[in-house]
Amino acid sequence: MPERAGSKCCVRCGADRPLTAFGIKRSNMDGLQKYCRECSTRYHRRALSGEAGAGRPRVDVPEGGKLCTRCAEVKPCSEFHRKASAPDGLHAQCKACRAVAGRAGHLKRKYGITEAERDRMIAGQGGLCCLCLRAPAVHVDHCHKTGKVRGVLCFNCNTGLGLLKENPDRILRAAEYLEGHAWKPTIVAQGVYRQPS
Repeated sequence: MPERAGSKCCVRCGADRPLTAFGIKRSNMDGLQKYCRECSTRYHRRALSGEAGAGRPRVDVPEGGKLCTRCAEVKPCSEFHRKASAPDGLHAQCKACRAVAGRAGHLKRKYGITEAERDRMIAGQGGLCCLCLRAPAVHVDHCHKTGKVRGVLCFNCNTGLGLLKENPDRILRAAEYLEGHAWKPTIVAQGVYRQPS
């Protein structure tokens, strides 16, 4: 492997070290781990020895239960999703914690906003949908071309915009249609209809 020129600061010890002192981690922007090899080795040795401050504290878990790593509560195994690659066959986090993290992650990945930003938008709208002004605002609306978040709508209004392909001309024609250009025949008498002109 070719040597890299330059140096990097270790997040754990704060020392400025050459890039060769860091392990490879392709998911990071620079392709290197945050900690130098010495700090990483020291941390893992402390964790294996059970020294205080390293690793997770040991908790006595009753048979048929599991400790959730996020909320730190012992819950029954039925409260955890299955995970074939885990040693016990269950996820480390309970279903409730995974649901919360999943919603937050979805907002960040898809719209680039946090739950707090979304909640501020909803509060700014008075808690109601921007379009119908009746239903509670629960669905983030965004422009499919630019990705910019426009507001928070109810399910029906958000779906309606999507079905009209977010096309202003279609939306105006739909509004015009609803304002009096009904294309239904009018009943004059029983069995007699007048067609619209």
